[in-house]
Amino acid sequence: MSVMASAICQPVDLSDWQNLLAVIWDFLSLSLFSLGGGNTLLTEYHYLAVDKYCWLSSQQFAEIYAIAEGAPGPSSMIVGLLGMGAAYREGPLWGVLSGVMAEVAILLPSTLLMVAAALSWNRFKDSPLRLAFERAMGPITLGVLFAVGLKILRISDHDTPAYAVSLVVCVLMLRTKISPLWFMACAGLLGALGLVNR
Repeated sequence: MSVMASAICQPVDLSDWQNLLAVIWDFLSLSLFSLGGGNTLLTEYHYLAVDKYCWLSSQQFAEIYAIAEGAPGPSSMIVGLLGMGAAYREGPLWGVLSGVMAEVAILLPSTLLMVAAALSWNRFKDSPLRLAFERAMGPITLGVLFAVGLKILRISDHDTPAYAVSLVVCVLMLRTKISPLWFMACAGLLGALGLVNR
């Protein structure tokens, strides 16, 4: 986002019920596209939080993403954190309410759809359409996750050492069976020592 755009962009006031309902509707409508996991919608989350509603800066978004990925639980946890980050100006109770409503909005429709699909999926076990659908979803999901990885790289890496660390981690993740926790620990240590700045 340019300096001019960031100067014009004003955070949407979520204490206004109309704004809150508009935000809930955005997450409800996105929910049906999050069937591959919360990370598949990261680019859209960034657009909503940073560009459309102006709740957060790109740096704050990257930090919230890191918290959501580092904490135990589903990757869709980022939505609750975005909801809280969006409404923290209105007070802690409003922030918690906004976070809970955003999380419910993103989880409820997709969960209901998946339950309905799981209950009826075995009926189509011999159908060639089921097999074709399952085979097609793999490359689509990988493509979406690759795009998400590039988005995170763009909004979080701001110097050459950080890009180098990201590249090394990517290669090691693809070529070895080292746990991602070790990469997170090493990157955290490099950041704590000031060797890598975002």
